[in-house]
Amino acid sequence: MRPRLYPSDTSDAEWALIEPLLPVPACRTRTGGRPETHHRRDIFDAIRYVTDNACKWHVVSNMR
Repeated sequence: MRPRLYPSDTSDAEWALIEPLLPVPACRTRTGGRPETHHRRDIFDAIRYVTDNACKWHVVSNMR
């Protein structure tokens, strides 16, 4: 179980559905690649956070 820091963070059930849909990391392929420095779930949660809050930021910036 992982604590949710923001309402937009994925739940364990959501992540169980999303993770198999992501491509295999390059470091695990035959051609190789750099190991990932951030967990994919953290990156996915960050993208969801920005998409959820972008409209709110836009409205605030227009009020100035």
